[in-house]
Formats: sequence, C-alpha cells, structure tokens
Amino acid sequence: MSSIATLRPVAPILIGAAMMLTLIMGLRQSIGLFVQPAVKDLAITVADFTLAIAIQNLAWGALQPFAGAWAARWGFRTVMMVGSVAFVLGMAVLGSASGMGGVVVGAGLLIGLALACCGSGMANAVASRPVSAAMRSNVLGLVSSAGSLGAMISAPIGQSLSSAFGWRTGVLGFVVIALLILPCAWLAGRVDKVPLPKVGGAAERAGTARDAARIALRYRPFLIMMGAYCVCGLQLVFLTTHLPSYIAFCGMDPMLGAQALGVIGAFNIAGSLFFGWAGGRWSKGALLGGLYISRSLVLAWYFGTAPTPANTLVFAALMGFLWLGVSPLVSGLVADMFGLRWQAMIQGLAFTSHQIGSALGAFGGGWLFDAFGNYQLAWQIGVAMGITAGVVQLVSGLGRPPPPAIPAAAG
Repeated sequence: MSSIATLRPVAPILIGAAMMLTLIMGLRQSIGLFVQPAVKDLAITVADFTLAIAIQNLAWGALQPFAGAWAARWGFRTVMMVGSVAFVLGMAVLGSASGMGGVVVGAGLLIGLALACCGSGMANAVASRPVSAAMRSNVLGLVSSAGSLGAMISAPIGQSLSSAFGWRTGVLGFVVIALLILPCAWLAGRVDKVPLPKVGGAAERAGTARDAARIALRYRPFLIMMGAYCVCGLQLVFLTTHLPSYIAFCGMDPMLGAQALGVIGAFNIAGSLFFGWAGGRWSKGALLGGLYISRSLVLAWYFGTAPTPANTLVFAALMGFLWLGVSPLVSGLVADMFGLRWQAMIQGLAFTSHQIGSALGAFGGGWLFDAFGNYQLAWQIGVAMGITAGVVQLVSGLGRPPPPAIPAAAG
C-alpha cells in the first residue's frame, strides 16, 4: 500500500503519459489497415505506400534525440504539444491525399515528427522522472502496457469505417480520435514541475547533450543494445505494415487483420506488465535477448505454416506478449546506465537505430513483395536477424560490464 500511496501525487502525470501513448501508438499501429484500399484508390504500389511508412520511421528515429534534448531545454509539455498537433495534421493530410506526395507528408514526415515528440520514448522519460528507482521498472511496464490499448480500439474502428464508407472516412475517424492526444499531453506536461532526482548515472554529470551522447556512444553494452534494437524495429514494423496485407493476400477476411492487430494490443498489456515486473528483478539485457529470440521463433512458426484464422489469432497473442515488453526494458536500461537527466535524449539515440530497422522492415517488406510476389524472403530475413541479435544481446546482458566512463571534456 505504501508504494501505491507514493504514486498518488504523481498519478495525473502518469495517467496523462499513458493515455497519450495509448492514443498515438494505437492509431499509428493501425495505419497498415489502409494500405490496400489506398493503393487502389491512389493508383500507387504497395512499395510506394510503405516508402511513406519508412520515411515516418526514419523521421521518428532521427528526430527522437532532438526531441529529448528539446524537452531538457524547453520542457516536456512544449515538445509534446507540438507533437500532438503534428499528429492530427498528419492524419488529416493522409486522409485528403491525392497522390504519393500527400501520403509521404502525412503518414511520413508529420506523423514521424509527432511520434518523436509524443511516442514511447517521451512517455517513458516522463514516467521515469516522478517515481523512485525501486518503482521505476514496474511503472514503465504499466505505462507501456497502456500504450497497447489504443490498437484494440482504433483498429476495429478504422476497419469498420473503411469497409462501410471508404478508407478516407476511416482516416477521418482517426483524426477525431487524435484530437484527444492534446489534453493528455498537456496533463503529462506537469512533469516539468517535478525536481530531477539524482540517480548517479555517468551522463548525469555531462554538461551538455553532446557530452552525454559521447558517453553513450562509447559504451559497449549500449551499442550492443542499439544493434539489437534495430532488428527489433525491423520485425515489428514489418508486421504492423504488412500483416493485414499478408492476410488479404492469403485470401482471408480483411477484418481478420484488424482483429489480429487488436489481439496484439490486448496481449501487449500482459507482456508490458510482465517484463516491467521482471526487469526489476533480473538482468534487463538478458531478458531483452530472450525476448528477441522467442519473438523470432514465433515469426518462423506462423509464416512457415499455412495461415488460418485460428493460428493467426494465436500468433497475434504470442507476438503481442513479446511486443511492447521491450519498452520498459530498454527505458530501464538507459536509466540504469546513464541516469535521468539525459534519458530522453540517450534513449532517442537508441531509438534512431530502432527506426532504421523499422524503415527497412516497412519498405523492404513492400519491395520484396513487389519483386517476388510473396513475403517468404522477407520473413526469413527477419527471423535470421532476430535470432542473431537476440543471442548477442543475451550474452551481453549476462555479464557485468564496468560503468561508462566520463570523457574529459564532460568533466
């Protein structure tokens, strides 16, 4: 009870961050529902649409470190409000697109900016600050799990509107939902009034963002985590972008794609809570490695067998459990390694690697589909890379590396 009591004063901040993440990630994860109808309506290819998703992920990753540095300078609220407006505009531009340009600007650049300012990295940095180190991993698991609820709501709404009235109406429904991100970001912005705790990370003593980045990028465990995180992004965005198309390609009901994304969102909750809890008890790095290996084996099982509605939903449940559990582990690792002062920025550096993989997963999957007429080579590459990354991360996480050194210039 005492732990719960300590969270009550900061509950509005945590609720705001969780709801912001729920809305923005749920909507973003459901954009894949519009690939097939938009491609037909706009006379573009699957690779064209997924190029916009790749640009979105690259923009998200490239801007995430800057968003973290901006938050340290101007406050979280300012950055998150800018991101909220950008997301609404991005969905509106996508819904009114008349060709490739509108898709790239809306689904690509504007939504990429919004995710850098309001996505998982920023929400987790907000949630880390007002709680104790003992509670942090569990709280990160709670906030990350909330980020899963949005797909359970937005995916069925988007598919229903799209089936009944066309894909543009489905996107318009997403615009209306996205307006709710604004008050959530404002509420989470109360964290700017919370004093920054001292947790002893090396980067805490870095005077500038550049010094903190130098510390992080010279630390081997962080670099290994970045590399594995890149493969993580490749696998996940391949699924969010191409799973509905794969289901339709195999001749199953398109609504099954929305149902699968919803199931992923539901089981994300259990996975985030579990890995948030586990990260407070065992090596976060080793847990990450085991998670990547398990996820790759599940991918190999599903894509290597004939898909049915039943095994598709089982696959979605397993993937959901192994999906956002990465978020509290990575956020907790960054806080453990470097402290909280530059957490959002350093986590942004790791996320840049994640988004390079995401871009490859989105565009590469579309390109390979257009080239070979199926997804076989795409999923095989994703599985091989996932197992390799998982083993390296697991071995690294079992060791006890020395703390990161502070460069002379940072002293």
